[in-house]
Amino acid sequence: MYQVQFKRLEGNEDIAIPKKMSEWAAGFDLQASVGEPVVLQPGERKLIPTGFAMAMPGELEAQIRPRSGLAYKHGITCLNSPGTIDADYRGEVKVLLVNLGDQPFTITRGERIAQMVFQLVPAVTIIEAEELSDTVRGAGGFGHTGV
Repeated sequence: MYQVQFKRLEGNEDIAIPKKMSEWAAGFDLQASVGEPVVLQPGERKLIPTGFAMAMPGELEAQIRPRSGLAYKHGITCLNSPGTIDADYRGEVKVLLVNLGDQPFTITRGERIAQMVFQLVPAVTIIEAEELSDTVRGAGGFGHTGV
């Protein structure tokens, strides 16, 4: 089991640290730490603070993902999704939201706006090569497999 430290930033004592909403949930829900309601107009994007910073082991990354209910009901999703938080980042975690719906959406303090999923990051070494091994697919790109 990995331990991740969360530091609640000053003025955010009322904002819950990320938590899972069910026993087997993959993601930890993140709450909006806005000082006043923020209206997200259709097509508009805004960076929404969460009121915390964190420290995690170098073997992990945190991915910020949309909440399915907000996406389905209101067209609210995350840009740069999944957004990656690297293990060496110590600043406030923020969520880049966009309104893809056709109605304005108001984000209020404490509202669950996204989810955070932790993933292992494998140790990888990049090696430059003169030739690559052959495969059946070869250099076939988008749509090459018939999907």
